[in-house]
Amino acid sequence: MATAVSILPAQQLATLEDAYRKSVARKRLKAALATAAFCAVLVIAAFGAEVNLRTFFAHFGNFVSYFDRIFTLDNGQRVWTDLGEWFWGWHKWLKLLGETLLISYVGTLTGAVLAFALNFFAAQNTSPGPWVRFTIRRLLEFARTVPSIVFALIFVIAFGLGPMAGVLAIAIHSTGALGKQFSEIVENADMRPVEGVRSTGASWLSCMRFAVLPQVIAGYVSYALLRFEINVREASVMGFVGAGGIGMELIVAIRKFYYSDVSAILLTIIVTVFLIDIGTGWLRGRLFGKETRR
Repeated sequence: MATAVSILPAQQLATLEDAYRKSVARKRLKAALATAAFCAVLVIAAFGAEVNLRTFFAHFGNFVSYFDRIFTLDNGQRVWTDLGEWFWGWHKWLKLLGETLLISYVGTLTGAVLAFALNFFAAQNTSPGPWVRFTIRRLLEFARTVPSIVFALIFVIAFGLGPMAGVLAIAIHSTGALGKQFSEIVENADMRPVEGVRSTGASWLSCMRFAVLPQVIAGYVSYALLRFEINVREASVMGFVGAGGIGMELIVAIRKFYYSDVSAILLTIIVTVFLIDIGTGWLRGRLFGKETRR
């Protein structure tokens, strides 16, 4: 079937083409100005942060040589030529790694429970009142703004060396981070079911339980699992200040220049994080379907 194509008069077509070219030129000019502004701000920020490219390239060899040293055994051979010598302390390292995982698990679970209890009060569409929302949001901001390692140092001073400080630090920081994420999920929920439940005379708590929670529970679990993965790395670093876990062994190896031990411990942590990422992805798929996997 033939289709008729209408041809505009030459003058009208030229006017449209001219308008199109001007529109494209304006967009290109805006993009060029935005790029120039971004580059200018980047340069100013680099000067303010004292980023010296000459120093970077002059000392880049030290960075490379350090990796060369951590993959070399004391006898001069590469670490992969003698795995027994490389992972000589695997019994102790796995025990400390298990402690790190437990710190992360307990801290994440505690933080997720507290974030679950507070997020409905922080969300714009479910908070009982503006002052409640303002107070809870500031509380969550404080919890996630202070670095977890600072909390860990404070708790080490208060309660002494050991895993307890790490658990408390991760719990507080996770409460702030997950509380923010949970409340944003709630703010994107459909409020029509809430109106329907409220019309029956149900309480605020019932509205949250039967109208909002079924919509957001999958997002809650997904973010909590992601936070657990992040907290494994956080717990590893907290060992630097004496908050327990494999980080304490890693900082000792770094300070005493046990180069091959550094690479062995780092590889153990990296493999563990990989396995956790795979495991949490599988768990999300089993609980909520394959579409929730990242």
